[in-house]
Amino acid sequence: MTRGFARALGAVAILLAGAGSARAQAWPNKPIRMVVPYTPGGYTDLMARLVSEKMATALGQTIVIENKPGANAVIGTDAVAKAAPDGYTFGTVIAAHSVNPTLNPKLPYDTMKDLTYVSLTSVAPLILIATPSLPAKDMKEFIALAKSKPGQLNFASSGIGSAAHLTMEMFKGREGVNLQHIPYKGTAGALQDTVGGQINVMFDVIGPLMSQVKSGNAKALAVAAKERVPAAGDTPTMAEAGVPDFVSGTWSGIIAPAGTPQEIVDRVAAEAKKALADPELRKKLDDQGIVPQGSTPEEFKTFVTSEIARWKKVITDADIKPAQ
Repeated sequence: MTRGFARALGAVAILLAGAGSARAQAWPNKPIRMVVPYTPGGYTDLMARLVSEKMATALGQTIVIENKPGANAVIGTDAVAKAAPDGYTFGTVIAAHSVNPTLNPKLPYDTMKDLTYVSLTSVAPLILIATPSLPAKDMKEFIALAKSKPGQLNFASSGIGSAAHLTMEMFKGREGVNLQHIPYKGTAGALQDTVGGQINVMFDVIGPLMSQVKSGNAKALAVAAKERVPAAGDTPTMAEAGVPDFVSGTWSGIIAPAGTPQEIVDRVAAEAKKALADPELRKKLDDQGIVPQGSTPEEFKTFVTSEIARWKKVITDADIKPAQ
């Protein structure tokens, strides 16, 4: 009887394994949702659309982009965390995702337990631009102007706790300047008001900002990178502009709800890596000043853990509080 029972259990295990394999093989058999926790037009949205387009072709299913901005990406990320872990909901996150656990201890989800980390897709240095009417032609003049008018100049960001915001907080601390922060729900609105003159300066990824610089609607002051970035033209690095050892940027990656089948997570990570190796896609990213990546789920989870520790110090030192 014992041997018979053992054989029966073995048969059940084989059937269950086969069922799981069949589910994985059948996936995807309907459109996939990719949640972007920011407005259209910014870095996060760009990465989601470019990578999803390539993956959709490989997977044979449509990937629908769903923009759910607000609360420094918390609203959109929470939608992913609370979605069914069936392989039909994914999300795109950026550096702000690793900031939120420190900035907002009352998150509606657990950053490490309620999400599955799929793949790191890119990293991108930030560039500082100014509205054309700002009476400063370079970084040194901007710093002098800001020091002469404490609290009178402002800067925009894509949200409280975003990489753009924290990079400027690091800059303020380093240079001893006082600038007023005006947070937006994404890059598009911040850039529009900088071009329009309501905002004096802003940090963000190179692509969308340089398009305005090239058209004469804004002026570039410096890139927060170790070396000059071709996509930023002749814009100097922060070190060249007089701010040594100042490097900062953001990153993007794909997440899924916790409990998403590992076979599906691994497949999406593999397809993302293939997409990011595509010469056409790499050219598009290079033109935007974005460096394509592609990682395993384990590598991405380790990366996010280290980023949480990194940004925690910046938040604590600058005493940054979440939006009320």
